[in-house]
This record gives sequence, C-alpha cells and structure tokens, in this order.
Amino acid sequence: MKSLSELSEREVVALAIASEEEDSRVYQHFADRLRPDFPASAEIFDGMAEEEREHRNSLYGFYRSRFGEHLPPIRREDVRGFLKRRAVWWSPHLDLDRMRREAEVMELQAASFYEKAAGQTLDVSLRELFTRLAEIERGHERKAGELHAAHLTDNAQAAEEHARRRLFVLQYVQPGLAGLIDGSVSTLAPLFAAAFATQNNWETFLVGLAASVGAGISMGLTEALSDDGEITGRGSPWLRGLVCGLMTAAGGIGHTLPYLVPDSWPNAFILATSIAALVVAVELVAISWIRTKYMETPFWSATYQVVVGGVLVLLAGIFIGSA
Repeated sequence: MKSLSELSEREVVALAIASEEEDSRVYQHFADRLRPDFPASAEIFDGMAEEEREHRNSLYGFYRSRFGEHLPPIRREDVRGFLKRRAVWWSPHLDLDRMRREAEVMELQAASFYEKAAGQTLDVSLRELFTRLAEIERGHERKAGELHAAHLTDNAQAAEEHARRRLFVLQYVQPGLAGLIDGSVSTLAPLFAAAFATQNNWETFLVGLAASVGAGISMGLTEALSDDGEITGRGSPWLRGLVCGLMTAAGGIGHTLPYLVPDSWPNAFILATSIAALVVAVELVAISWIRTKYMETPFWSATYQVVVGGVLVLLAGIFIGSA
C-alpha cells in the first residue's frame, strides 16, 4: 500500500475522481433516504451530490486532456493514511443528524486531501485545480448554510420536526408503551393471586418475577416479529422488540419488588401489598402521562381507561387468590 506522497500525478488525479464519485453517491443516497419524511433536507443533499459530480467532471476533464481515457482502479482504501470510511449508509438507524455529521467529516477529509495533493504536485495547473477544490470543500459548510436557508423554511422545519417526532413515536414510544401497559396490567392478576393465595412474600415475589420476565420475552418477540419496519417505517424490528420487552419486564417487576420485604418483619404481607398497590398507582399515572404526551390522548380520558383496566385485573387476581 502506497502513501499519497508516493503516488504519481496521474494516480492522484484518478484517486480524486474516484473520491468525488463516491462522495456524490453517498450524498445522493442520503437524499433518497430522507426524501419520504424530510424532503427539504433531501434537497440539501441533492445539491451537495450535484456539486460533487461537478468536481468529478472537472477532474475527469483535466485527466483526459493530460493522461487519456483510462483511469487506474485506485480508491481511498488503496492509499495509506486515509481514514477508513464507515459504511453508515447501510445502517437502518441512519437519521438526519447522523447524515449531517457524516457529511462534515467527508468534507473535512476531502479538503485535507486536496491541500496535501496541491502541496506535492509540480504541475502548476493541477496545483491550481487542487487548491480551488480544497477551498470549495472548506466552503461546503457555507454552501450547506445557503442550501439550509433556501430549503429549510420555517414551514419545512416545522414539517420535518413533526416527521421526526412521528418516527420517534413509531420506533420507540409505541412499542415501549405497549410493553409498559402489558407489564403493569397483565402481571397484576398472577401477582396478587399468588399473594392472597399464599400470603408469603418470597413466593409471591418469585411468581411476579417469573410473570414479568416471561411477559417481557413474549412481548419482545411479538413486537420483533410483527413487522420488519420496511413498509410501516417503524425501524428495526429487533430494536423495537428490545424496547418493548424491557418495558414489559420493568412494568411487572415494579410492583413485584415490594414483595422482597422479609416475611420475618411484622405485618410483612400487609406492608408489601400496600407498597405494591402504591407502585401500581404510580405506574398507571405514568402510562396515562405518556399517552397524553405522545399519543395526544386527553389525560383524564387516558387515566380513566388505564385505571379501569388495571383495577379489573387487580380485582380478578385478588378474587382468584382468595378463593
């Protein structure tokens, strides 16, 4: 593997052409990924991709006039000292902020390359070309600002913020809320049935722990296998499954932990059950708040729906355990 200083002028220009081609494709891919939900930002990357293609054409025009048609198959990966580019475009979680950060790194690398290439070439016209491209790459941030002003109007920014919120709700809040509701409500019946049937805190804790972990695994797999996110835009199925499973387990374990109160304590069962009931009330209020904040459900309506369901399940568990 050669360093940049060991390359011939022909190889340096070919490397620059390949780099501009790759950068234009990356920016175009970013634009295509953003277009359905963030059309204004997609136009920004469209503009950056077009500028990279113009750079490639300028370089190729110089190359053809000086070295002919054939381009040697040289890439960044073939030259020592270049940072290995991460294939971020494959990531299913590639969001707008990460694209912008990646673009900043790409521009910095391109400007540094052209400055070094200009410093080592003896050809005056080639040095001028590299210097001009370095200045352009350094100015890409200003260009992004111009494109930002042109395309990201107040209405466009508001629309993109709404789209960002919608994606966050689809990918994280919905599966997490579904898990929290299931964990907080569905485990009430087995937990309190075991509590009133055994009146033993440790045995009740084991039942609650088993119900919580089992429900977490079940809900996690159900969410992960429900859809792959390609059509619904809900993101990685396994990430959603993880969020849903963890929130399900957390919802059940919350009111299970009070039964760790040692049975040797005075009134241990009454104390543990009272604390568990208080935790259940907090969980139900938390669920209502989340539904109000992210699902636009009126707070009192959400509270009524959740509390009624929770109380019915709780009474079912107490009734069965006391039978």
